[in-house]
Amino acid sequence: MLIDFLNEVIGSETGQIVALQYLSTEQFPHCNDDRKAIFDIYCENEQGEKFIVEMQKAKQNYFKDRSVYYSTFPIQQQAEKGNWNFKLKAVYTIGILDFIFAEDKMDNDVFHHEVKMVDTKTGKSLFDKLTYIYLEMPKFKKTEAELENHFEKWLYILKNLENFTSRPQKLQEKKYLINCLSKQRLLNLIH
Repeated sequence: MLIDFLNEVIGSETGQIVALQYLSTEQFPHCNDDRKAIFDIYCENEQGEKFIVEMQKAKQNYFKDRSVYYSTFPIQQQAEKGNWNFKLKAVYTIGILDFIFAEDKMDNDVFHHEVKMVDTKTGKSLFDKLTYIYLEMPKFKKTEAELENHFEKWLYILKNLENFTSRPQKLQEKKYLINCLSKQRLLNLIH
């Protein structure tokens, strides 16, 4: 299910994710006096690219800052001792948010943010191995009847899961999340 979700959220950028390895969600700094991090989900695909998935129910004023801080752990973990060429694997940080960023509260149309390093003069990608994806779930307003693709079905499920008493008609297909897990098991997985 996580592979399917990541393939939908990230798209074809990484190629199709076929396998994932779950990694320790507790990340320790190099120095004991520094702050550690605890991710909700942390995994790696077959190419060594890292994925951090955070579900944030309560509003957090500095969530973007926290996600940047979190992304430093998988970047630093790639360092090799000795003669290293500094070539990095991609790191993706995905925030599924149950709140709207304060600076976006007037823009109700954009709920899916994909942030990368770009040259502000040309608009061209400067570095494509660091991606932050933020999903402001309160802005996703589609009804079951309005869902157009697999990605929207995932968003609908995540936003409305606690309200389901049975499987919605449009989500009856075997490949969709609701068919894969009971409501309670899914709630335990994402909390």
